[in-house]
Amino acid sequence: MICSTDNRSLSARIDSWGAQLISVRSASGTEYLWQRDERYWSDCSPLLFPYIARLYSGGYTLNGRKYEMDIHGFAAHSEFAAGDVSSDCVTMTLKESEITLAQYPFRFLLSVRYSVEGTSLKVQYEVYNRDSKAMPFAIGGHPGFRVPIDDSTEFQDYSLTFSEACLPDRIGFIDELFLSGENKPYPLENGRSIRLDHGIFDDDAIILQNMAKSVTLESDKIQKKLTVSYPDMPYLGLWHMPGTDAPYVCIEPWMSLPSRQGIVEELTCKSDLITLLPGEGYKTQ
Repeated sequence: MICSTDNRSLSARIDSWGAQLISVRSASGTEYLWQRDERYWSDCSPLLFPYIARLYSGGYTLNGRKYEMDIHGFAAHSEFAAGDVSSDCVTMTLKESEITLAQYPFRFLLSVRYSVEGTSLKVQYEVYNRDSKAMPFAIGGHPGFRVPIDDSTEFQDYSLTFSEACLPDRIGFIDELFLSGENKPYPLENGRSIRLDHGIFDDDAIILQNMAKSVTLESDKIQKKLTVSYPDMPYLGLWHMPGTDAPYVCIEPWMSLPSRQGIVEELTCKSDLITLLPGEGYKTQ
């Protein structure tokens, strides 16, 4: 099921399969979201829940019992129910099922609210623990954006510019994309910018911490640009398919990090997860 929300300035389309955003278009007709191409990447904007990125050995333990889960959890491969749908807002919800309980033994309610406000699209996550035990989880986004935005420009004409000067660290990974524990400073051009080049993704994703809380995709050759803000998220992933000339970049706000190399994580002990007590809820800004 495809739902839409729009005003005079902006429109968005959301697929109930994964509650995935599939279009963000300006009133003038400019499409900002990546429009799926299996040669490079067959998604647009998957939702990451209840775990972000890879689990070592394909799973985790919970109070000593092993559970298996695919990369980025199961939300992106689940059918959501369309809740509130109006001209300027769409809410999608997901509850536990036999499929999710086999991977994640908790009763939960996950809501994703998309609303257009002027020239902005606001995405708000809400998680509620419907279970009788404490529930650890992570949540994040994986939206891809068209680069170039305008056909008169090229990929390398664009930069990612943070809202203020910052000194981010790049999270260290081994080749298999588990945490190495060795983070390094990631210098920015003029203290604020990353100039886009396909080669910067040859080693896969760039995951940053200690960065400013919003970043703008822009080119000095055109006026069109977009800004992604992530006030609640401590990590930011930047990615496109490694070793390609993929015409997009993913700007991914993450709550937590992947598993460590050689460690099957005990979910109750992973310090960067949020844990809700029975009946508690969590909502992003």
